[in-house]
This record gives sequence, structure tokens and C-alpha cells, in this order.
Amino acid sequence: MSEHLMRSVLEEYGRLTSQAMAHYIPDKEPRKYLYDLVPDYPGRGGKYFRPGLAIATGNVYGGSPALTLNSAVTLELLHNAFLIHDDVEDESLSRRNRPTMHEYSSRSIAINVGDAMNALAMYPLLKNRELLGPKLTLAIFMEIQHMVIESAEGQAMELGWRQDNREDLADEDYYRMILKKTCWYTCIHPIRIGAMIGSHGKVDPDLFNRLGYFMGVAFQIQDDVLNLVAEEKKYGKEIGGDIVEGKRTLILIHLLGACSAAERKEIMHFLSRPIRERDQQMATQILSLMHRYESIEYAKRNAKYMAGGALKEFYSIFSRFPSSKDKSFIESIILYMINRDY
Repeated sequence: MSEHLMRSVLEEYGRLTSQAMAHYIPDKEPRKYLYDLVPDYPGRGGKYFRPGLAIATGNVYGGSPALTLNSAVTLELLHNAFLIHDDVEDESLSRRNRPTMHEYSSRSIAINVGDAMNALAMYPLLKNRELLGPKLTLAIFMEIQHMVIESAEGQAMELGWRQDNREDLADEDYYRMILKKTCWYTCIHPIRIGAMIGSHGKVDPDLFNRLGYFMGVAFQIQDDVLNLVAEEKKYGKEIGGDIVEGKRTLILIHLLGACSAAERKEIMHFLSRPIRERDQQMATQILSLMHRYESIEYAKRNAKYMAGGALKEFYSIFSRFPSSKDKSFIESIILYMINRDY
């Protein structure tokens, strides 16, 4: 029942966000190389988690979708701009069961489309002034500014670890990186922004930091697991891509700490090669080692632990509110993060 509710609410708020987003995409040239490409990633069947969390939290705190919609559009445009740039940086081949933008067009065009989406995402924030007033509009703008900086810092950490072929990382390093790269923009800020709008700026947004952190870590670890074990038609990315790309997931960090010195040397030699020279056969062997040393199970346990922490925070914060579709939706997302297989 909870998953059905989650899907239906995400579909509803995703549709609202998508329709609103269309009004912010210019109807002018250059279409073929820019504006026709902007709706591509948002239209590929994404879950619209971030707009969903923002709108639902806003509703719980007394707001309405109309008040949160501009901020939801900004969150979704930035999310998809990040995805386009991430795919270029990771040299990924597919996204949501279709070729990545840089694969079917070019790296240069994809980067430029992502840049344009980052710029387009700012205008809805300015439109907030008409609905929310100048003080709250500025506060939300600062939330977005912090979110983008944290995400860029987290991405820098991950890219740097791969560039330097780090093998000395611990769980704490992964959690710090994921806080920056994933948690702030996937969960913490969408929830904070929704609550700020719904309460007309009266709620302390720091109240939601632990909830969003636990949610974001659970989401990312499970995402890392699914990259290795899910069916591609469900997941929408090349399975095992994180191994080939050399991402320092909790799974890989655990494996490097658990395997033999000879196995570690072989893994690090594989990861020292350029991405396009890393063969699938060795990636499959590394996946086999992850199963042998129970690194995937270790990650799953940590994801469930983090989701449990998120549930505790959720009940602490939201128990005072009456039952509602939006309150149940937020709870269902946390439960989904424990059980998701796509």
C-alpha cells in the first residue's frame, strides 16, 4: 500500500512539476542544439523525488502545491543538469534506458545544455517573490545556493578519489562525500524548502538535517547496490557501471579493506587504467569478489540502518501533524529506500 501511495503521489507532483517546467524552457533558437534537448532527461521517466518531497513537506506545514511549485521546478532542473554533467564526467553510456546525451550528441553540446539548465533554474526562484514575498524568496535562494555548492564539493571529492586512485578510504570518508554530493540536494534541502514555504518561514529548517541525511545516505547506498545487482530494464543504467567507472562506493571501500593484498593490487591496477580500457571481464571478477567478501550485504545493512534512523527522525518531527496523504507519502519514501529494487 505504501509503495502504491508513493508512486501515485510522485506521479501527481511530478506531472505538476513537469508542466510548470515547460513554461520556463524558451521557445526560440537555437532549438536543435539546445532548447529541444533541455526536456530530454526530465522526460525520461525520472521519479521526481525532489519536487515530491518539497511539495509534500510544504503541504504538511500548511502550504499548497502552487506555493512550492516554482522551487520544485528549480530543484528538478538542477537535478537533471547535474545528471547530464555527471554522465560526461563518468563517461557513462546510458541513462534511464537510453544513450546519455553526450553519447548521442557530443560532450560539448551536453555540457552546454547542462550549463543552460543551471541558468534556467534560477528564474523560477525569482518568480517566488510574487507568491512568497522578498524575505522568504531570498531565504530559499540561499538554500539553493548552499545546495549547489555542497553538491559540487561532493562531486569534487569523488572525482578526485578516482583521479588519484585512492585505496585508503574509510566508511567515514564515503559518508562525508555522500552528505555533500547526495544528501543536501536529494533530501535535506527539498524538505527544508518545502517546510519553509508551508510555514511561511516560521519553522527552523535545521530541524530536518538529520532526517534528510539519513534518507539521503540510505538512498545512495541502495542506489550503489542496485547498480551492481538490479536488472538494467528496471534500473535504467548500465549494470556494474560503478565498478568500471571506479566510483568509491561503500561496497568498493569495504572490499578493498576485506580482500587479500594480491586481490587489492589487481583491483587497483584495473582502476588505474583509463575508463574505456577497463574490460568487462575484470569488472565481473570484482563483482564476484564483492559477493565473496559480502561487501554488498554490508552495504545493504548500512542502508537499512540509515533508513531506520530516518524513520525515527520522521516520527519525531511529523508525529504532531494529523494523518494526511502527504505525511504518509514522506514515510512511504523512507520505507521504499529500505526495500527498493529499482
